[in-house]
Formats: sequence, C-alpha cells, structure tokens
Amino acid sequence: MSPGGDFRSAREEALELAAAVKERLIFQRELGVAGLDAEKLSEAYRNLRKGAGRRMNPAEALREIRRDLGECTRCALCKGRTNIVFGDGDPFARLMFVGEGPGGDEDAQGIPFVGKAGRLLTDIIEKGIRLKRSEVYIANVVKCRPPGNRDPEPLERETCLPFLERQIEAVRPRALVALGKIAAHTLLKTETPISRLRGEWHEYMGIPVMPTFHPSFLLRNPGAKREAWEDIKLVMGRLGLTVVPAGGG
Repeated sequence: MSPGGDFRSAREEALELAAAVKERLIFQRELGVAGLDAEKLSEAYRNLRKGAGRRMNPAEALREIRRDLGECTRCALCKGRTNIVFGDGDPFARLMFVGEGPGGDEDAQGIPFVGKAGRLLTDIIEKGIRLKRSEVYIANVVKCRPPGNRDPEPLERETCLPFLERQIEAVRPRALVALGKIAAHTLLKTETPISRLRGEWHEYMGIPVMPTFHPSFLLRNPGAKREAWEDIKLVMGRLGLTVVPAGGG
C-alpha cells in the first residue's frame, strides 16, 4: 500500500461499515464498543489498524507468513520455479481472489495473475467491479509454478494450503472468490464440478465464498463470461457495490 494511500481513510471505512447494521454489530462485538456510536467505532477501528490488535494488522501478519514460507522446499514444485509467487494487493482488502497456481509470467515476475489470464482478471476487477486491482488481495493455492502449467497435485496443494489459510486469516476479507475448479475444490473440500458450484454462496473459515470460472477458462470459452459476470454481480451485492448497467457510468 503506497504512503498517503490509494485507499480510503480508516474513518471512512469504519463509517461505511457502521452504516450497515450487520457489519456494525459484527465490529462492535469484536472491538468491544457498546452502543451505536459511529465515532467510537471509528476510533476503535482506526486504533486497530495502527496495530493495536493482531487480527486487524494484516500487513504485518502477511509479512510474517512470507518469512515463515522462506525459500520453500517443502514439495517438488520448488525444483522448477524461478520465483515464489506469494500474493499481491491490499492487506486490508474487502475482497480476495484465490487461483490455483502461478503460470510462466507469474513465475518470472513473482506476482500472481500478470499474464493473459491476469489481464482479464484485472479487467473484471477494474472495469466490472470498479475497484482498483490494488484494492483487492490475490493469492494462489500453490506458490510455485507446476511444470507445464499442469494442475497442482493433491500433495502439493495440501503442502501449500496452510500458508493460504494464514493469508486468508490475515486479510479476513468480507468475500472470497475461488477462481476455477482447483481453488474451489481445495477451499470447499469437494469434487463437485465448478459449473455446479458457481452461482451459489459457500463458506470457508467463516468467510463467504463464490466459486466462478478461472480467467484462463474464460479466455478459451468466451461464452462462459456471462455466467462469470453473474457470479461477480453476486459478489458486488455482498460487498454493497453498485452494479453499473452495460453502457452506463
């Protein structure tokens, strides 16, 4: 996050949350703030963002997770990687995307979703959801590129999953989007086809999860973009974001 911030102030975020009764009650319970005083809620939230509570200090938590990951050699994927692809985006994000693993461009740059599929994901975020890419958090199930971009094997996914779980716990987004079958199957512990999982809310670690098609699948199957957009609209609704009609805004 750049100094001076591309993001809204903690006060603005707190007041926005306080405007929604459900979110306000959740935060009051967690922060120990009695009543419906938005000023007190804002102050408590601002203090926590400064580091007065580990759960609300996700930036430091993510740095700790990355230190623990180190130059990982826990599975065979380390043998062919150029860079570990840890994660990217706002540690305080309301929305988090989880993909399956890095491809060639990601392996070269050490950043998730920067190739063709990444450019499509960026369009979904910026042109569809109308957030900056820097306002969401993006990670993968595995942090190293599988050979030939094959699907990560079960043992590889199992080995890397604790780090993803810690990333999710650190960010605590209000919604997770599972991109593709590998991400959805890993998070939801199911083998149900993504075509049947998508379009409905699920849950992981107490966080709402929306499975949808992976951007690389959408590049190969443009006709599925309409269904993916329906999924994204549900996510926007969950976050209280306005869906702009085609040609509008």
